[in-house]
Amino acid sequence: MGMGTATALLQQGLAVTGCDISAEARQAFVAAGGKSVATPAELAHCHILLVVVVNGAQVDEVLFGVQGVAGQLAPGSLIMQCATVAPSHAKQLGDRLTAEGLMLLDAPISGGAAKAKSGELSVMASGTPEAFSYAQPVLDAMAAKVYRLGDVPGVGSSMKLVNQLLAGVHIATAAEAMALGIRMGLDPEVIYEVITHSAGNSWMFENRVPHILSGDYTPLSAVDIFVKDLNIVHQTGRELALATPVASSALQQFTAASGAGLGREDDSAVIKVYQRLSGITLPEAANDAEGA
Repeated sequence: MGMGTATALLQQGLAVTGCDISAEARQAFVAAGGKSVATPAELAHCHILLVVVVNGAQVDEVLFGVQGVAGQLAPGSLIMQCATVAPSHAKQLGDRLTAEGLMLLDAPISGGAAKAKSGELSVMASGTPEAFSYAQPVLDAMAAKVYRLGDVPGVGSSMKLVNQLLAGVHIATAAEAMALGIRMGLDPEVIYEVITHSAGNSWMFENRVPHILSGDYTPLSAVDIFVKDLNIVHQTGRELALATPVASSALQQFTAASGAGLGREDDSAVIKVYQRLSGITLPEAANDAEGA
């Protein structure tokens, strides 16, 4: 999503410098017309910094690590934190950056790589009016919808956590429903056709089940992403003394998939847990079927 967002900003005429640990990614961005650097510290010239990484630890490394950029930025610069992190982490980050004279927009994103590239993400953001104003050209270029949820960091991350709870549960449930139907002898293609035109449909069912039908688990969003995100849901629930039993059940399924070596596969590969436990036969990729 980081590459897609950076490309969308370029296409809207903004000057963008990308940073990635992958030399291949940096070369691809330069080929697209941007500039690139290998370490966050080399982004000190930027006045708006988008942090699109996997987790809170990576956010901290980008900002405050050995090659971190936070201490190099000019006072008044803006950091847009776009990763899924615990709301408590976002609040602490806001306090720390404010103390260093920097602004934070807690701005988790949703929509996947395709919508990132087309500049049609949903942004769930919170921060000061000044932060929103400063970020407006970037938000206009990267998002189809920007939700202004509050004046302090943490609110955006709270909303993203609600989204991730639903997304993870819906993917795990879609996998279980497909496994049940296949185990009962139903044609997977027919299951998809009927459910997508019935009350049991969900956006995740409609979006992820085609990966199962094609037998293609090339990661668009990986299993391990939901191990991380549903763990954050679970931990936040504990902080609030709020039970999250349905999310916890989905977390166990994703954890089982990761433990089975599927962590880097597409999140729809959580259905393979049922395959291993009950012996259901899943559709194969076309090239696999031909090879057989």
